[in-house]
Amino acid sequence: MNIKNAPSPGTNKTAGDSKKRTKRPAAGRPEDERLSIGSSFAYGFQHVLTMYGGIIAVPLIVGQAAGLSSSDTGVLIAAALFMGGLATLLQTVGIPFFGSQLPLVQGVSFASVATMVAIVTNGGGLPAVFGAVMVSAAVGLLIAPVFSKIVRFFPPVVTGTVITTIGLTLMPVAANWAMGGNSKAENYGSMANIGLAAVTLVLVLVLSKVGSATISRLSILLAMVAGTLIAAATGMADFSRVGNGPIAAFPTPFLLGTPTFDIAAIISMLIVVLVILTETMADILAVGEIVGTRTDSKRIAAGLRADMGSSLIAPIFGSFTQSAFAQNVGLVAVTKIKSRYVVAAGGVILVLLGLLPVMGRVVAAVPTAVLGGAGIVLFGTVAASGIRTLAKVEYRNNMNLIIVATSIGFGMLPIAAPTFYNQFPAWVSTIFHSGISSAAVMAILLNLLFNHLKAGNSENQSVFVAGTGRVVREEDLKCLAEGDRFENGKLIDCDGKEVAIESSEKASEH
Repeated sequence: MNIKNAPSPGTNKTAGDSKKRTKRPAAGRPEDERLSIGSSFAYGFQHVLTMYGGIIAVPLIVGQAAGLSSSDTGVLIAAALFMGGLATLLQTVGIPFFGSQLPLVQGVSFASVATMVAIVTNGGGLPAVFGAVMVSAAVGLLIAPVFSKIVRFFPPVVTGTVITTIGLTLMPVAANWAMGGNSKAENYGSMANIGLAAVTLVLVLVLSKVGSATISRLSILLAMVAGTLIAAATGMADFSRVGNGPIAAFPTPFLLGTPTFDIAAIISMLIVVLVILTETMADILAVGEIVGTRTDSKRIAAGLRADMGSSLIAPIFGSFTQSAFAQNVGLVAVTKIKSRYVVAAGGVILVLLGLLPVMGRVVAAVPTAVLGGAGIVLFGTVAASGIRTLAKVEYRNNMNLIIVATSIGFGMLPIAAPTFYNQFPAWVSTIFHSGISSAAVMAILLNLLFNHLKAGNSENQSVFVAGTGRVVREEDLKCLAEGDRFENGKLIDCDGKEVAIESSEKASEH
């Protein structure tokens, strides 16, 4: 998955412009690259558009489950944007012991939705959710260094598997967006929605091929803007509600209730926090691989602390558990923009969206189908990056193939059959309902079993081992002469002349 040597679109034509546009620090870390303010905010806005649908989905779902009015649900959304921006700034810019200083966008974690809805509907209400989030985040903050120490158990066979699974598990999200996002709507899955998503996808591909590096790197944003304009011209985008509501508003502390502390709710959220820590660690490793920078245990611990620290204060402003957004990891891979300051600019935009609800309403008018068209490229890129990492794994005379096969298969179970774990205990469903967590747990355990606990291993212990090594028959070797070589599908002898290759059937006729 290491793409640091891959050429950016249009690089040959704009190399001189690139030097003027960017400034690399003396330390040479790719993520410390500084772009102009205009470019930083343009690329940062692209990150915001990419994750906007996901970040507002959680407060919408929880607000509906809690029976909140539209205005109170709007408060939840504003709080989610505001806290997502602060968490992103903490993660990218960083302070001592907090923040991985990597281009990671933070926001409300979707992994906690089912648990929070259960807490709300079981009588605890939002105050119980806020209390559970605060306590579980405090515990997560304490155990973050422990999680960071297991980084040596994340070799490419594990990280590649998890990153591939991240991309694959996000594809249903892209498909749902492309169909319209709301399965209860009359036009869900209509040709109009899917056609709009297809147009956006085509625009992304066409703009990516443009010779200008700037246009190519902004292809996602430009395609989404163009898609939205097309939707507005055809009546598929509604901007009529942009003027409804206040222009500016600051999140009021504890506006939706003072946290209460219920033991059962706290235990449920603790399980969710373990899942979030696992997913965030995978995202940190993934973006580190894409950027081409070192991600040691110290850096991972700082990233996990940023997650949990922002989650701890989120309920004060009416928000929930924060985590890294996997779809934005894909955007880093697509655009090749590795600067953490670009994502920090996106964090500033999120804060402004939280303080200026009118801006949030403008962005909310972007049709979901447009997001779906862009999401196909973004999420597919994450999977492709994972496959690239898996290509570096050694598969001969070991069990790495079965580790990858089993882990990806295990991760796909809840995606292929969302009700697979419905009859299991709640804690099992909470952990394994996420395909990312399922694949991560299985890959880690199998890597420990086969590559660290080697007692009982042999070179021929299963068909998976036997099938991974190449075998050349002895009679084939006897046909070769000293100096023969194989080039571009042709057999060349020591004098540089091509040797004819006959099929086995034709050779038997002689």
